[in-house]
Amino acid sequence: MVIRAANEFQDKTTRVNDLWQTDFTYLKAIGWGYFYRLTVLDNFSRYIIAWKLCTTMKAEEVTDTLELALKASRCDQATVIHNPRLLSENRLSYVATVLAEYLEATGMDHVQGAPYHLRTQGKIERWHQSMKNRVLLENYFLPGELERQIGAFVD
Repeated sequence: MVIRAANEFQDKTTRVNDLWQTDFTYLKAIGWGYFYRLTVLDNFSRYIIAWKLCTTMKAEEVTDTLELALKASRCDQATVIHNPRLLSENRLSYVATVLAEYLEATGMDHVQGAPYHLRTQGKIERWHQSMKNRVLLENYFLPGELERQIGAFVD
């Protein structure tokens, strides 16, 4: 089930794991090219639940990272009344059939942000900006170096 976002959420988050925001951002390793960092952020606590440095922005990267988030949050083990809703933009990886089937299987609803309405995902966009402001102070020549610095920032 896909729900379209309005100017503001009618049902604001009131607890952890009510709504997860997810987004890709890009970072560069010199000589290797661009990598895409996919982040899952809890909307209520602003805690980074899971992240992954990816070589593509395919739907499979999204489902893999959501698996990490479900395990890290233990939502995959708990008996819950409502699974987290997922807030994303409208990028191809988020409208793919693979992701829709995965979300249906896990019982997660999908909220897509309104096109050209950046405030919808303001928390994760701001977090990515802060991370880039710190991590990109240096150049990285190996993907592992980049990944370690991102991990240190998340910690």
